[in-house]
Amino acid sequence: MAELVPFAVPTGSDKTLLVWELSSGPTAEALQHSLFTVFSQFGLLYSVRVFPNAAVAGPGFYAVIKFYSARDAHRAQKACNQKQLFQKSPVKIRLGTQHKAVQHNALALNSSRCQELANYYFGFNGWSKRIIKLQDLSDPEEETENEDMVAPLQRQSLKFFCALEVVLPSYECRSPGVGMAEEPLDNLEEGPLSLLMKRKKTQKLAIQKAMTDAFQKLQIVVLESGKIAVAYRSCEEVTDARTEEELQDLIQVSCFSRKPCGQGEEECLSDFSFEEQEFTVPELD
Repeated sequence: MAELVPFAVPTGSDKTLLVWELSSGPTAEALQHSLFTVFSQFGLLYSVRVFPNAAVAGPGFYAVIKFYSARDAHRAQKACNQKQLFQKSPVKIRLGTQHKAVQHNALALNSSRCQELANYYFGFNGWSKRIIKLQDLSDPEEETENEDMVAPLQRQSLKFFCALEVVLPSYECRSPGVGMAEEPLDNLEEGPLSLLMKRKKTQKLAIQKAMTDAFQKLQIVVLESGKIAVAYRSCEEVTDARTEEELQDLIQVSCFSRKPCGQGEEECLSDFSFEEQEFTVPELD
């Protein structure tokens, strides 16, 4: 059975492990490091959080560990439950309890988390980004000769727009994304160096937002064999957390590639059209 891994904050209880019976000897920071070392062997981790036990439970700690993949979380629970791991006494591990009545809206990962997830499944050289347009929108639309002479420091804010695409060559897949960032200029006495640093910061933020937008249209498809495929979702589709029952109904996965439009890079964004390439995910026992 295939599993979908979206570029979103993990919310499913099947991706969350509860670990308790942790020793009170080490500090919470040391336990966090030890837990990360052990459980990262089973898959990419979103977070490892360590908490002190409630007073009625006695001294010690418990931890909440989130995986991106429910399959990885299940393997980790099965392999590590009732094992000593890094301490003298065994720990207890349980998958999170699922409350079907509670539905969580998936939150998009930030750009650094998206890159971490892409690097893990596609490899560092398995994907890239291509900036199509990075435009300064700080200037007014209509400028006169006098307005051109006004110092940039008199602007109220810096604003940049970015359009880019995330490219997956092995899957012939391109996902477009756009982002806009604005940085206020509170102090009109700022010098040229301060303005330059703010420009770079605003440009970087616009690129990061565009990357996040591009990754939201992609889903990683992990087959039972361990092979990886990619599913593309149009921007109209709503990001949600599919349940295991819904994944059993997955039959086809689509990957899209952009048709060459023969135009300049700055003109391509509005003319994105996609050619569908379908392949069938085999049903596995």
